Amino acid sequence: MELAAEDRDAITDLISMHGHLIDAGELDRLEELFTADVVYDVTDFGQAPLRGVAAIKQAALALGEANPVAHHVTNIVLTPATGDLVHARSKGIGVNADGTCGSAMYEDTIVRGPQGWRITHRTVLARRKPLGA
Repeated sequence: MELAAEDRDAITDLISMHGHLIDAGELDRLEELFTADVVYDVTDFGQAPLRGVAAIKQAALALGEANPVAHHVTNIVLTPATGDLVHARSKGIGVNADGTCGSAMYEDTIVRGPQGWRITHRTVLARRKPLGA
């Protein structure tokens, strides 16, 4: 199954918008990215999975000044699953206020609903060792 160019563009924009909204502190706009029942899995960072948009917002606020000042996403790869379901993998680079940075991988399940494409499940995996080790 092939993904239409319009859908591919919309999903790529959706994934890219995450960093813009988070970095700008526009946490009241997270419903533009996620379904209401999203699971945001951050267990690789020692935290329990976050369930729902409100939980993501609360976690960002609780992290406060420890949040990265910049979230950059790159290397987006989309794999259609069904007409209204797409799997996405992308790389994330987080830049901290002290200039240090870290790398992560996002594994997303994205669904098309009444408001368009939204992330329904995101797993964030820290990249801590080179060459996939």
